[in-house]
Amino acid sequence: MNLPQGAPPGKHPQPLVPGGVLAVDAGNSKTDVALVAADGTVLGAARGGGFQPPVVGIGAAVSALARIVERAAADAGFPTGGGTPPVPLAEHTSACLANADLPVEERQLAAAVHAYGWSRSTEVRNDTFAILRAGVDEPRGVAVVCGAGINCVGMLPDGRTARFPAIGKISGDWGGGSGLAEEALFHAARAEDGRGGPTALARTLPGHFGLGSMYELIEALHLETIPAPRRYELTPVLFATSDAGDAVARSLLDRQAEEIVALATVALGRLGLLDEEADVVLGGGVMAARNPYLMDAITERLTARAPKARPHVVTAPPVLGAALLGLDHVGAPPQARSRLRAHYA
Repeated sequence: MNLPQGAPPGKHPQPLVPGGVLAVDAGNSKTDVALVAADGTVLGAARGGGFQPPVVGIGAAVSALARIVERAAADAGFPTGGGTPPVPLAEHTSACLANADLPVEERQLAAAVHAYGWSRSTEVRNDTFAILRAGVDEPRGVAVVCGAGINCVGMLPDGRTARFPAIGKISGDWGGGSGLAEEALFHAARAEDGRGGPTALARTLPGHFGLGSMYELIEALHLETIPAPRRYELTPVLFATSDAGDAVARSLLDRQAEEIVALATVALGRLGLLDEEADVVLGGGVMAARNPYLMDAITERLTARAPKARPHVVTAPPVLGAALLGLDHVGAPPQARSRLRAHYA
């Protein structure tokens, strides 16, 4: 994909930002776009809503993205119209997108994005790659994202990658905020009605919503008097219950730590990094909470299986990672990456 749609064969329009990058980090709930010069200067940026092609279709999802790109271009002082600048904005578009879980989906989305003519070349990756690149000094290491769901990717400077489908239980996934909340509800319900052993979760989960029993909470969730998205609020309750010493809550955090370390070590092994010093970047809301019990469990297990691995929680915004991947692609010098990081510090 080297020419914008509609460009005459053999003609390469000069981008408005020569050697620059259009960086996109599009998650399920929000999208960040940045227009970055070849020296790492952020010229313009914009934020918009989530990117959900499975819900609205690829065409509608990319059309909504186009409106955010148009605002980023306007923020940089460039003319826009109909969602597409009149000439290419940048040398390269680096788009890290939610729901690009399989290579075939990346190719489909790359074609749809490139058709807007924002740049001479376009690369679409799963949004987990943005978190990884934001957390490492060079494109080398592994990232495990534990947010609403869970995913893991790895990369090497030579372009090799490691990844998982990360589509849910059908691809062997367990955990993340939604998974932890579901498991906490499962054990709390069984504790209350006698099918399972005792756990304080039977009290703390309904208590969070001002309810007196798991039966009341089950009814409220089933009848949607408590909206389904509020289930995510139960993960911090699980953390607090674990911190108070509840054995069942701690067992769920132990299992989450096992899943995170299993993903990380398999990815490290695929890339030949299991016995080498390598970053293991931890991202997503579950990781950002930095629960001491969970973090200690991860560190202990990872040290046992990959002693030279360096786990750390990433705090930089993922759009930084998308932009760094773009600067890698155009061969920008190290000082450009440093300038970009300083912008997002």
